Amino acid sequence: MSRPIARVLALLELLQSGGIRTVAELADRLAVDERTVRRYVDHLLDLDVPVESVRGRYGGYRLASGYRMPPLMLSDDEALAVLLGLVAGQRAGLMTATGTASETAAAKIRRVLPERLGHKLAAVLDTLAFTVPPGESAAPETEVLLSIADAVSHHRPISIQYTAADGRRSERTLHPYGLVAHAGRWYVTGADPAIDEDRTFRLDRIAGARTLPGAFEPPAGLDPAKRVLSGLATAPYRHEVTLRIQGTAEQIRTRLPASVATVAELPSETAPWVRVELRAERLDWLPAVLASLDLPFVIERPAELRDLVVALADRLVDSARRLMDSG
Repeated sequence: MSRPIARVLALLELLQSGGIRTVAELADRLAVDERTVRRYVDHLLDLDVPVESVRGRYGGYRLASGYRMPPLMLSDDEALAVLLGLVAGQRAGLMTATGTASETAAAKIRRVLPERLGHKLAAVLDTLAFTVPPGESAAPETEVLLSIADAVSHHRPISIQYTAADGRRSERTLHPYGLVAHAGRWYVTGADPAIDEDRTFRLDRIAGARTLPGAFEPPAGLDPAKRVLSGLATAPYRHEVTLRIQGTAEQIRTRLPASVATVAELPSETAPWVRVELRAERLDWLPAVLASLDLPFVIERPAELRDLVVALADRLVDSARRLMDSG
């Protein structure tokens, strides 16, 4: 296959992924100049592929709505990648409210595969086991997910109908920065212009999302995943815990990930110390976590946590003595 033809097909694949692709983006992905991109688009139009030109600040090219390509032939590697992706996504809770969609999609792919390849992939999927069981997942509505993703991609404000954890319902305007999947749940993070603050919302609690007129500019250097994790770690809970632990941030993160606690290094001329802050509804799980770190620590607050740590230490000592006495 000649290089120009391969690039025309690569352009078609990019357009098939959905949404509007700018000329600059396509030129960068194809490693050609913008004039060549336009020539490739003309080649697709000559082949009766309905490529639409979209004008405006966020304009570019897209495929006409409803256009479908003929069935694709998958190599062994491609078929395995697709099926494993569907299975892994389902196990991780990365699915929409149509919970059977991943199963039916996988079944359709397996039906059209050659018999030889189908048997091989069936053997992989039938013998595949996950060491960690899937956690409790909360799937969003498909239309909500698609609408928010489109708004994120094109920097459009959206109106969402949201139900908070306490059951209160409200309609909010959001400038969405990004979608984040974490621990079996989907989140959208962005700015609430009504209160001029960044907010994070769970998609399964959004009943509807509607794109609004206008556009916004997201902050430079934005990392939606970090924003979501930081928001989860600082969300209001019953207990506010502050610790000083002698160790590195990397050591602390093995037991207290970014979604649970914030970690800040403290100035020290000798061994490194960090300040750890977290919020929790219950404290009974923390003494065992602190013990598992096997690092010196100081509990700044709350006093209740000190009592729980002492109680755990007493139980461990009693158990050790009983083992010694029985020997």
